[in-house]
Amino acid sequence: METDKWGRRIRAFRKLKGYTQEGLAKDIAISVSVLGEIERGTRLPSEDILLTISNVLGVTIEELAPSEDED
Repeated sequence: METDKWGRRIRAFRKLKGYTQEGLAKDIAISVSVLGEIERGTRLPSEDILLTISNVLGVTIEELAPSEDED
């Protein structure tokens, strides 16, 4: 499922950059529960949220995007 792949990538970059869910959620102005849903793959992030996450984490949206061969 596409939402699972986005969530795994966002979680991996969040951890790589040293953010907790609480810290990232605060910095991107969404609730921790919404971020958790995105990371668990139960919610697809909007384009606005993706742009904000990429800016805060210092990565491109292309880096956040799941690769074609990712399972």
